[in-house]
Amino acid sequence: MAHLIDLHGTAMGEFGRRVREIKMTDWALPTPCRDWDVHDLVNHLTTEQLWVPPLLAGERVEDVGDRFEGDNLGEEPITTWEVASREARTAWLAPSSLESTVHLSFGDTPAEVYLWQMTFDLTVHAWDLARALGVDETLDPDLVKEVHTWASAQGLGPGALFDAPVRVGDGVGTQDRLIALTGRTP
Repeated sequence: MAHLIDLHGTAMGEFGRRVREIKMTDWALPTPCRDWDVHDLVNHLTTEQLWVPPLLAGERVEDVGDRFEGDNLGEEPITTWEVASREARTAWLAPSSLESTVHLSFGDTPAEVYLWQMTFDLTVHAWDLARALGVDETLDPDLVKEVHTWASAQGLGPGALFDAPVRVGDGVGTQDRLIALTGRTP
């Protein structure tokens, strides 16, 4: 499980690196995520991080209520991301964090599965943010390999979260295969 904690840290770093590259004029840029601009994407990931400490502490979605609804970025969005991601990472690094069950909107889930979901989301959205900003899209190859392996076993497909996987050629690398798996065109 220590390996998964390390992968999460790498994914968090990949997304955070792109957040720190956002300029004042970039917040309204479109992203590969349908209907989301850069602001919406960063707000989504920031909100996900805000949920981590209470969920790992055993709170239920009903307990948290509407505390994290809406725009959580405020006047200093990059700083808000930094604080939220640091607090989430601290919660994951607690000695018993992966031994718990988290109470998510779709049901009780082992914390390890929740951490895989968070790592996956950070990884794919790091690529989305890089694509939107026109900066280096290359993600850590070990992270990409592990996340692709996990995501491939999840049976991702068309639905509320993803479009149908995009076909890619045989010679395409693992990162492009991961991105294509989520319905995005690499």
